[in-house]
Amino acid sequence: MTLHLTGLYACALTVIFIALQYNVIFKRGAAKISINYDDDMQLAEKIRRHGNFIETVPLALILMLSAESVGASAIWLHSIGALLLIGRILHPLGLKHDVMVSPLRIAGTMATQFSMFTSISCILWLNFNA
Repeated sequence: MTLHLTGLYACALTVIFIALQYNVIFKRGAAKISINYDDDMQLAEKIRRHGNFIETVPLALILMLSAESVGASAIWLHSIGALLLIGRILHPLGLKHDVMVSPLRIAGTMATQFSMFTSISCILWLNFNA
């Protein structure tokens, strides 16, 4: 069994990770702030966007890889990966310090969580109905 679809999505997500990381790095340099964010809310937003990515994507990819390893079909894996990728694109676009709730933030969160629930469902289904 080859495990290659998760790797494709991991590559695409890593590009987003690097972009979010560099947004923080460049803003820190411009603001001359090494640790934390002082009162710079633009930097705080960038840090939080990067942090939210780090908090969710590794587990989502582990779940996706687990689903792939137990034999989830390509259509399910692409659905999981696409939802995760779309969610991780939308979420940072909707995360603003002065807007508590935004449609993009909600859609990004929901897509990410739905991708994780889909992975869990595939893993459980394939393990208990084999």
